[in-house]
Amino acid sequence: MLFTTCIEHLRTQPIWFLLISSLGFFTILKKSATFLNWVFITFIRDPKDLKRYGSWAMVTGSTDGIGKAFAYQLAKKGLNLILVSRNSSKLKSVSKEFQAEFPDTQIKTIAFDFSSDILEGVKEIEEGIKGLEIGILINNVGVSYPSAAYFHEVDEQVWMDIVRVNLEGTTWVSRAVLPGMLQRKRGAIVNIGSGAAIVVPSHPLYTTYAATKSYIDQLSRCLHVEYKHCGIDVQCQVPLYVATKMASDIASIKRSSLFVPSPDDYAEAAIRHIGYEARCTPYWSHWVQWCFAGLLPEAILDSWRLSIGINRRQGKLLIP
Repeated sequence: MLFTTCIEHLRTQPIWFLLISSLGFFTILKKSATFLNWVFITFIRDPKDLKRYGSWAMVTGSTDGIGKAFAYQLAKKGLNLILVSRNSSKLKSVSKEFQAEFPDTQIKTIAFDFSSDILEGVKEIEEGIKGLEIGILINNVGVSYPSAAYFHEVDEQVWMDIVRVNLEGTTWVSRAVLPGMLQRKRGAIVNIGSGAAIVVPSHPLYTTYAATKSYIDQLSRCLHVEYKHCGIDVQCQVPLYVATKMASDIASIKRSSLFVPSPDDYAEAAIRHIGYEARCTPYWSHWVQWCFAGLLPEAILDSWRLSIGINRRQGKLLIP
C-alpha cells in the first residue's frame, strides 16, 4: 500500500521535480560508492606481495623522513635494499641500523647528490644495479624552497636545484631501472608527489616546487599507461604534510598529529598501495582533507593558499 501510494505521488509531480530528484539520488549513490570503495582500499584490501616484483628495492633520499621509513618497510617485507642519498656518513649509519635489525637483508649504498651532475650520478646508479633484480624503485628524493617566496625573489641556484633534483632526478633514475624491469616483465615504480600540486589548484610562493610535482604526477600517469601491459606498475603517491624535516622547514611542523602522520605511519600505509592505482593518497586523514578541499571553490582555495604563503614569508608560524 505504501509503495503504491509513493508511485502515485511521483506520477503527479512535474517532470523538473523528477529530474532533480533523480539527479540527487544518483549523486548520493555515486558519493556512497566512492566512500565504500575508499574504505575497502584503505582498510580491507590485501597489499600485493612485493617480492614478486624482484628481490631488490631501491630508495632515493633514503637516510631521512619518508625515504628512510619506506626503506625500513621494504626490508621488513624481506627485500634487499639499495639506499641512495647524498650523505655518505648517514648512508653508513642507516645501513648499519637496518643490518642490525634485518641481518638477512643485503644492503648496498650509493652516495649521490642529485643537485650535482645528474648524468654522472645516474652512471653510478646504473653501475651499482648491474646484475641485480631491481623489483621496486621508490623515487622519494626531493627539495623545496628554504622559505616561502614570490617567484621573482627565488635565488636562481635554488630553483635550478629544485628542477634538477625533483624533475631530472626522478626522470633519469626511472629510466635507469626500466630496461631491467622490461627484460623481466615485472617491476614497480613509486614516485612521491605532493598535495601542493594535486590536492589544491595552486601553491603560491612555492611555485617551482609545485610545478615539478605536477610534472611527477603527469610522468607517473603516462608511464603507468605505457608500461602496465609489460607487467610494470607505475604510481604517483600524493601525501599531504608528513612530519619530516622538509615539513618542519616549510610549515614549522615539529611533530605528528591526527592529520600529519609520522614518516613511519605514512610509509606503513603507503606500502599497502604499491602496485594498484596510478595515483593514490595512501594515508587516511590525507584523503579526508583532499575530499574537503574538493568541496571548496578554486578561488577560495587560491586565496587561502596565498595567505598561508604570505604569512610564512613574513616569518609567522602557522602550525605549532
